[in-house]
Amino acid sequence: MTTNKQPGFAPAASPHASTIVHTPEEALITGETSIPTQGDNMPAFHARPKNADGALPIVIVVQEIFGVHEHIRDICRRLAREGYLAIAPELYFRQGDPNDFTDIQTLLSGLVSKVPDAQVLADLDHVASWAARNGGNAHQLLITGFCWGGRIAWLYAAHNPQLKAAVAWYGKLVGEKSLNSPRHPVDVATDLTAPVLGLYGAQDTSIPIESVETMRQALRAANAIAEIVVYPEAGHAFNADYRPSYHEASAKDGWQRMLTWFAQYSKK
Repeated sequence: MTTNKQPGFAPAASPHASTIVHTPEEALITGETSIPTQGDNMPAFHARPKNADGALPIVIVVQEIFGVHEHIRDICRRLAREGYLAIAPELYFRQGDPNDFTDIQTLLSGLVSKVPDAQVLADLDHVASWAARNGGNAHQLLITGFCWGGRIAWLYAAHNPQLKAAVAWYGKLVGEKSLNSPRHPVDVATDLTAPVLGLYGAQDTSIPIESVETMRQALRAANAIAEIVVYPEAGHAFNADYRPSYHEASAKDGWQRMLTWFAQYSKK
């Protein structure tokens, strides 16, 4: 694997982050596309293996708060090397560009908080439809998300009954409600229609372990098919290998758990 400089907002928020992994593309087909959704055309990055035999299982990759930057694109490339059609849509595209912001708090207040959950979930439905028309298997629809996208992965598992499985990486579980975010993962535990794997860090100061336990209780009460793994030494964004938060052992274990989860449920 080679490393490239990470463009966009994230390095400004994390001054030590200068490089990220770039997965080789020789055996892949990758590129940008445009997905019709709700009267607009949403930009997205996609990756798939070359010379695939038949329709591919689909993984929707939901961005961190920083948008679809090079790390998220590389997540798509890594999944493509595992045999998936992976696609990462630009879910903020109507409200603005995360690269226009220079600090996390301003990004959250000036952009992220203005993106309605209902809009995002409807856009993801159109992503799934696009993927099914472009080499993906509609009967093997999966989703994974990171940080902001981890929360969305939980919500999508309660939104689309066609979804086979979800993996949420350190997505917020509880929080204040608003018009744009009327429900959080803890509120949809009884509505989950797909198995969800949650991957969290015990050292994550933005997602207290108490909220993880609250979610576990909600899942047990709902008799949901779900599992939450907490890594004792990991903090927030422990899979973000372009940032100081990266925790290699936890990230590698989480990646393998995700692949196993997808393999277990994608064909059911």
